[in-house]
Amino acid sequence: MSDLVYFVRKLHVYVGAKLYVSIISAAALGFIEGIGLYFLIPMLNLLNGGRNEGENLPFLAPFLHMLTQLPNKAELPAILGVFVVLLLFQAVLQRIQQIQSSGISQTFIRALRLEFYEALLSAQWAFFMRRRSSDLQQLLTTELARAAQGALQVMAFAASIAFTLIQIALAMMLSFKLTIVIAACGLSFALFARRFVQDSKRLGERMTDLSQAYYASVSESFNGIKDLKSNRLELQHLTWFKSLNDRMRDNANRFVTVQSTSQLYYKFASAILIAAFVWIAFEWLHVKTGQLLVIVVIFSRLWPRFAGLQNLGEQIVSSLPAFRNLRTVQRETEAGREPNLYVEDAEEERMVVRTSIECHGVSFRHDPESPVYALRGVRVKFPAHRMTAIVGKSGAGKSTLIDIVTGLLRPESGEVKVDGQLLIEERLKSYRNAVGYVSQDPFLFHTTIRENLKVGSPNATDEQLREALSFAAADEFVQALPEGLDTVIGDRGVRLSGGERQRIVLARAILREPSVLVLDEATSALDNENEAKIQCTLERLRGRMTLIVIAHRLSTIRQADQVIVLDHGEVVQSGEYNQLSNESDGIFSQMLAYQKQA
Repeated sequence: MSDLVYFVRKLHVYVGAKLYVSIISAAALGFIEGIGLYFLIPMLNLLNGGRNEGENLPFLAPFLHMLTQLPNKAELPAILGVFVVLLLFQAVLQRIQQIQSSGISQTFIRALRLEFYEALLSAQWAFFMRRRSSDLQQLLTTELARAAQGALQVMAFAASIAFTLIQIALAMMLSFKLTIVIAACGLSFALFARRFVQDSKRLGERMTDLSQAYYASVSESFNGIKDLKSNRLELQHLTWFKSLNDRMRDNANRFVTVQSTSQLYYKFASAILIAAFVWIAFEWLHVKTGQLLVIVVIFSRLWPRFAGLQNLGEQIVSSLPAFRNLRTVQRETEAGREPNLYVEDAEEERMVVRTSIECHGVSFRHDPESPVYALRGVRVKFPAHRMTAIVGKSGAGKSTLIDIVTGLLRPESGEVKVDGQLLIEERLKSYRNAVGYVSQDPFLFHTTIRENLKVGSPNATDEQLREALSFAAADEFVQALPEGLDTVIGDRGVRLSGGERQRIVLARAILREPSVLVLDEATSALDNENEAKIQCTLERLRGRMTLIVIAHRLSTIRQADQVIVLDHGEVVQSGEYNQLSNESDGIFSQMLAYQKQA
């Protein structure tokens, strides 16, 4: 429940006084509705030829006294007129409250979305290594909506309690004994219905698990849609997807069944109690006809309030897993938050690497509890304005080393120095702004080439765009496209070839004019022609920036100033390309021989 309390406090912070105004409005609605029902007594009395019933009721006695001053024929129109005015006022107030509630809801949901999206963007890279991207998408959509709705339902619960208390107070003025009996029955039934609340909580937890599986399925399916279709796996995947949706349908139906069953019990109890109350009131308590009818009307309105509170309680409890998941992620992002690394500040501070980047005794484990190290005691130096290649077998620790060198990960032990100074938190922002990164899997948006290039440099001119494309050997094919820079390239750049996508991403990195450019196996999926073009680009960039290249295809790094060979997280060789290739007993020469043989 502590997570629920946290989000209710958030609701108070984001919405402020409007929250309490809404609750007060609900109480006012209850009061006006109750007073309106009071006027049924003199109305029914007049229709039956009576005049005095209801004179002892608060709020009604002054009006009845004024009524006696009117001619007999004017009494009923006066009562009806006041009754209509009260109903109209209630309708206007209800409209205002609905608009106000919608504003509160949308303000709160917007604030939560922004807060959690900013928290995710500010989280360290290690956080994302532990999470599926589909789980984060599900968190920002389904779970966040459930949590926001749950917090708003708490507000509605409070408003309903205020409304119900007003109705109970007004009912007590009509018949204290009957109202106490109604309230006691409502509380007794609430205790009986606790099992429905527990069932709702269990189904809510299952809803979260199934929702995560659904988002993962959709995300993975469309990320690998080409593999699915190429290998004719549509039917198998569709069968699995149907099974998942069947479980989601069954869980949703069970939740509705739980809610409808509790409401059914309330309705059964309502019918029995109304009959019992009418008989007791008429036979034992000798309640007058007008008051009796009003009590029945009030009961018919009051009892559903207990049912509504039960229903709201079940919905709030079903959203508790969403509260818990959001708070868990929030705590993780807060614990691993990157300080002051906001997008709007990205261009303000940029470090220039002048001499070198060095790792001294760097060790790292992805799981602190595991005895397996991804890196162990690594000592390497990356000279500024030179090209350093990192090679090794799969799982050797190449990408982990790059993540530490670029500041995405912090070493478990050891230290990283830039130009002889420790890479501490205070310098991390300006250093990260100086790094450009090109991955093996090019990341492009479903928009134009121009917009994709401007992602990192929004103010770049067309001349700067063309210059970056020229450096990346991408200007010729871009000019040949039907709309040039304004060509829409499809989802993840699907309308371009692999080599073209890679060169667009490289141009985007160059456009930022980084001091350090990292290519993480950026040529592994390219043909010889595109690989040669990337090599030419690297040659043109040598001397302008510090180049760090991870390569499986060793032909890409022939011109490297330094080659570092990793094996099982340790540096086993380092030196020039020709030097390492001549060391017949070294891993590098073995890798070179395998590739030549292939």
